[in-house]
Amino acid sequence: MASDHVDVLIIGAGLSGIGAACHLRRDCPDKTYAVLEARDAVGGTWDLFRYPGIRSDSDMFTLGYSFKPWTAPKAIADGTTIREYVRETAREYDVQRHIRFRHRVLRADWDSAAARWTVHAQRTDTAETVVLTCSFLFACTGYYRYDEGYTPALPGLDAYAGQVVHPQHWPDDLDHAGKRVVVIGSGATAVTLVPAMAERAAHVTMLQRSPTYVMALPSRDRLADALRRRLPAKAAYPVVRWKNVLLSTVNFQLSRRAPGLVKRVLRRAARGRLPVGYDVDRHFSPRYDPWDQRLCVAPDGDLFTAVAQGRASVVTDTIDTFTAHGVRLASGDELPADIVVTATGLNLLALGGLTVRVDGVDVDLANSVAYKGMMLSGVPNFALTIGYTNASWTLKADLVAGYVCRLLRHLDRTGQQVVTPLPPPDARRVPLIDLRSSYVLRAVDALPKQGAAAPWRLHQNYARDVLLMRHGRLTDEGVRFTRAGEVATPVGDRVPTSPSARR
Repeated sequence: MASDHVDVLIIGAGLSGIGAACHLRRDCPDKTYAVLEARDAVGGTWDLFRYPGIRSDSDMFTLGYSFKPWTAPKAIADGTTIREYVRETAREYDVQRHIRFRHRVLRADWDSAAARWTVHAQRTDTAETVVLTCSFLFACTGYYRYDEGYTPALPGLDAYAGQVVHPQHWPDDLDHAGKRVVVIGSGATAVTLVPAMAERAAHVTMLQRSPTYVMALPSRDRLADALRRRLPAKAAYPVVRWKNVLLSTVNFQLSRRAPGLVKRVLRRAARGRLPVGYDVDRHFSPRYDPWDQRLCVAPDGDLFTAVAQGRASVVTDTIDTFTAHGVRLASGDELPADIVVTATGLNLLALGGLTVRVDGVDVDLANSVAYKGMMLSGVPNFALTIGYTNASWTLKADLVAGYVCRLLRHLDRTGQQVVTPLPPPDARRVPLIDLRSSYVLRAVDALPKQGAAAPWRLHQNYARDVLLMRHGRLTDEGVRFTRAGEVATPVGDRVPTSPSARR
């Protein structure tokens, strides 16, 4: 079967994939590339999710690209505006014509002798098999399943006569005006949905098994508004970006070092926005410390406002069973519901379900170790993007894409063709995603790991990572540069060598 060849093949046309393509256009203009996207549109998460109020929990001065200033008024933006920002960036950098839509990547095989990946994809519209080859494979797939959200077993659901909806598959024609809505969940999706639906619903109840930390933040950035009146966008943008990076870093570090203080601050802030006598401890004071799970953001305190005005309520309890007309709780109370929204989480899916093989051997992702949070031990000429858990996804995505470009230029400069991360010298391992959220804990054993120290360990600190990824050495003890066929590829924790390398 004939195949196309490109220097770099990017998987995914979401926020990360479009950013990666733009970095290539800017920093490696001589490289050929293609982007494979399983869906039929640019935008990834921001095109997939269409539920009411969909927005980012991160401010757009850090979720935006480093090279493309965010100019819209709101710092915490809605999904439609973010989607258009990504598409506008793709058009501006002429990325659109390099995207092959409806191409789901199934398998990638590395051949050390040829220093080349062979990638097998299937067209989602025709079921046709497509084969491409590339010198470098860049997975920008995110880490959760697009075709299936997580819904736990819900007792008695068959008896319920109303409509049940998962936010990941929101019907275009769902009309919740004047309806009684129960949103099951307490994460970012629920915190977004409840105030948005409460604008038109008869009443919205957020039913949570346990509370989540919710932090009210202004939807507009005052410094950004002030600087925009005096400076060009390209001058104002990095100032606001770094201000927000530093604030989020201080928030995270303080949460780690003085969790009791941060708990008290968040509790006091919630109490100040809720009616006198409201049971803040029951409904907004989790058992875990701040940033053991992501903090949820309420722009301008919209969730607290909806609760204070009586348009929404929060119930902390467990489900006994569904009834024909609602949900009966363990306490014996029943919540009437015309619509139930199961905002119960995501299913993780590493590399979009891609199977990776190196010289005929399947790569066991669970036993691989991440190098600088972006490459995998024993997998040559391969990178993946996993954003920060304590800050904006794109901060990390920008760093990874920039580092890939540095690697490509280094290979060209030195006349080498292959870069292979090595496993760390000791056996200590920690999870790649350092969160205790349920969706992470359900899949943590199937994900790659980190080592105990750099360069196999990153510390969720953007400022430190800028020094490492933009200005640090490319050659260190964690990576090997070779020419095609010189050294067989390390697989997992084994580092086999070819006969020529042993001589």
